[in-house]
Amino acid sequence: MRDGDLTYDDFLQRLNIQDVLIDAGYHLNKRDGLRYPSYVRLDSDGRRIRGDKFIVMPSGQCCFAAQKQDVFNVISFIKEHPHFFAEYHAGMAPDRLVNLVCNRLLNHPVADRETRIVRPKRDVKPFDMADYDIHKFNPQDRATQKKFYPYFKHRGIDLYTQYAFHRHFCLATKHREDGLQYTNLAFPLTLPKDMEKVVGLEERGRPRMDGSGSYKGKAEGSNSSEGLWIASPAKTPPAKAQHVYWFESAYDAMAYYQLRQANDKELRKAVFVSTGGTPTVKQMRGLLSLTLPARQHICFDTDLAGIEFAKNLQQEMYRAVRATIEETPERKPFLDTVPDGKNLDGGEIELLPQALQSSYGRFEAAWEEAMSMRSSGLCATDDIQDQVDVMNGHYRQFREGLREFLGLDKANDASFVREQPNHPHKDWNEQLLAELKLKDLLDKSQEREQQPEQEQQTRFHR
Repeated sequence: MRDGDLTYDDFLQRLNIQDVLIDAGYHLNKRDGLRYPSYVRLDSDGRRIRGDKFIVMPSGQCCFAAQKQDVFNVISFIKEHPHFFAEYHAGMAPDRLVNLVCNRLLNHPVADRETRIVRPKRDVKPFDMADYDIHKFNPQDRATQKKFYPYFKHRGIDLYTQYAFHRHFCLATKHREDGLQYTNLAFPLTLPKDMEKVVGLEERGRPRMDGSGSYKGKAEGSNSSEGLWIASPAKTPPAKAQHVYWFESAYDAMAYYQLRQANDKELRKAVFVSTGGTPTVKQMRGLLSLTLPARQHICFDTDLAGIEFAKNLQQEMYRAVRATIEETPERKPFLDTVPDGKNLDGGEIELLPQALQSSYGRFEAAWEEAMSMRSSGLCATDDIQDQVDVMNGHYRQFREGLREFLGLDKANDASFVREQPNHPHKDWNEQLLAELKLKDLLDKSQEREQQPEQEQQTRFHR
């Protein structure tokens, strides 16, 4: 970043969501009043386009699309609706578009970037497990376990968690052409429909002596676009999983298990997945094709990248659900209005049967009431929660009716939950280490308190 460049934080602090909506071509909908300003799009005849409305949240920093149940801030709105902005052209990176639009709205000129020429990578030999010497973890043999100590100790991963996942990691040593060799902790990557064949390795090196971190990456030639680390302590195959947990690294998956397994004995039956970094479309589609009926737990990091990964995975889930629906003449008009990668309730509600329209109307009215109660500052927390429960109940009724209309098997409907480590931790391994440190401090404090009074006095006189 150059000196003087504005950041995402600057955009969020300086721009109002209403400024962005107006720039995108939306108009203030005076019929809704001013308590919650709403913005709509107009057609060529100046008439409101039904179903295209955004309600400004009380903070003024976000807007809500009730029909789509999506909340957008300045940045996410631009990324989700790029074609509304003059700067957009096909193939443009979303971050570049955000930068150009926000800087223009803030009257902050942006210097033109020079085009970079990227040289193609040299040919890489396809991954072959035979190129590695493999050392496996044997739960029955302590001697085999000792070599793993340096890789797991600094991550806080205990021996019981290693036992649970022992089939899904190893030490891999590769011999180089110059005679040198290197060893990494390796998490095998496989294809969801062919888990017998290893197509790559997610690798982690030993921590450096100076504490500067350790190597992380994927083995040369790995099929990174399709291969996933797929693990289950109970050896549950993906096609039979009831719960699937998505992570950016295998370390995070094991940390999550260690944090939660004591209170969730069924967790060992789940399937744990690591994308080894940025999730690809092929990775997501490959696993979702087998596990759509399962509940998907999105456990990516809490940083901006992790938020984007979670959003991309949700979009792929919606596409997978859409693909299971038979397109009949009765359903087609509505299905044609569902944006690609969006939830089914993002279509034009007016194209649904009257009973479903009424059902959705009850949900939207309940939502507006809940928002009013929450922002007023006059309602008790329990009363607000009661109204939220009413709202959720109306939505469930609408969703059941929508599934029936579309002939959608409930098992194939999108079912997911976003799980995040406790603030301020970025990932699950970070939370695990923090909790272990706190426990250690508490144990030492308790130990001091339990020491005999005489011993304490003797030590004091010394």
